[in-house]
Amino acid sequence: QVRLAESGGGSAQAGGSLRLSCVASGFTFSEYTMTWYRQAPGKEREMVAEISATGGHANYLDSVKGRFTISRNNGESTVNLQMNNLKPEDTAVYFCHAPDLFVGLEFGLWGQGTQVTVSS
Repeated sequence: QVRLAESGGGSAQAGGSLRLSCVASGFTFSEYTMTWYRQAPGKEREMVAEISATGGHANYLDSVKGRFTISRNNGESTVNLQMNNLKPEDTAVYFCHAPDLFVGLEFGLWGQGTQVTVSS
């Protein structure tokens, strides 16, 4: 089964940390760029971080630079997002995404999402 499965979401206080993990299955994970997106209530979905297939390059949304770190382990088919110094505006559903993978009728594979809630 072609799938991305996120875990690690939950509640945190401002200034706290959470670590999200995404496990991939059903495709050659090591050949694909992986990303994390998030969508807050009433807001458009935005890319938070991106990591190249080998893990050698990463890009981040400006508002999370210096706070979030994306990483991957191709041997385990996982991509992670370490989130430090969380802010209330980080509250959103976070999605793991493989943008270049074609599945069914659409390009791009999405995980089911995991809720992150940051309180003041």
